[in-house]
Amino acid sequence: MPLSRAALGFLGLFFTASALLLMFLTILGGAKNSTPLNQIYLLQVDTSNIPGASNLSRWTFWNICRVDADGKNQCGKSYPDFPFDPPSHRNFDTTTNIPPEFVGSKHYFLTSRFIFPFLIIALFFAVVSLFTGFLAMCTRIGSYLSSLMAWVALFFQIIATSLMTAVFVQGRNRFSSNGQVAKLGVKSFAFMWTAVACLFLSCVLYCMGGAVGKQEKGYSGREHRRRGFFSTQRSRSVRSNKEANP
Repeated sequence: MPLSRAALGFLGLFFTASALLLMFLTILGGAKNSTPLNQIYLLQVDTSNIPGASNLSRWTFWNICRVDADGKNQCGKSYPDFPFDPPSHRNFDTTTNIPPEFVGSKHYFLTSRFIFPFLIIALFFAVVSLFTGFLAMCTRIGSYLSSLMAWVALFFQIIATSLMTAVFVQGRNRFSSNGQVAKLGVKSFAFMWTAVACLFLSCVLYCMGGAVGKQEKGYSGREHRRRGFFSTQRSRSVRSNKEANP
């Protein structure tokens, strides 16, 4: 049985809200030392041999955090759009035991700084799509408008997630090749790629909702016009026969 426009709009709304929740959890990871934000990070590295660094360091969008005995982030002052640039003064301010690929390179700094603004843009359009999603359950124009906003959010979310994956996978490999144990933050990457999937499903569902509404309206309109035309002709014919044969 085909789904109605209201059902498709509700499903699109559900996946949009799910994507937003995952995106917010990822971007806020490390912003506060509270559960679950203190368990979300982008990259963890054994930095015990780097002067001034803690035994384990975790990069987030806000800071480099140390890890406590419970395996949770312990972050200091937060800075939005915190860069991934180990030898710079923003990170460790030293080149001692830093993988040589980081030294003198702006690649990691620039790539990591672009993730945050793209993610903010994706969040903005996803929020707009969430609010217009309530209209998608009852109007065709609401479905198409929600779909447009979701497509824009998906575009920027894919860029942000791809950049995040590229720069931190490369960073992990550089530290690992330097003999320092490094691993990606499973939660943050799972959240971001799952958000991509949820936004894609939202786009498809909103489009389907708009198409279903159009088909239903067009069909009923044609049937109404056909019934109206023949009903009028029949009424005129009956009236003419009665006048001719009183």
